Amino acid sequence: MEALSLKGRDNFLIVYLNPAIEEQYVRLLYPNSPRHPRQKYLLTVKGIALYNKLSP
Repeated sequence: MEALSLKGRDNFLIVYLNPAIEEQYVRLLYPNSPRHPRQKYLLTVKGIALYNKLSP
C-alpha cells in the first residue's frame, strides 16, 4: 500500500490484492489461515515473470 501511496485498506483489498490472488500473481504464505499473525503475500512464478517484464 505504501509503494502505491494508498491509504484505504478496503479499497486496496478489493481493487489490487484480491484480483492478484485470483489471477495467481500472488499467494498467501498461510492459505488456510488468512488472518494468521505472520501472514505474508508471496509472488508466484507468474507474478515474478510479470515483475521482471515491467521492471526497467
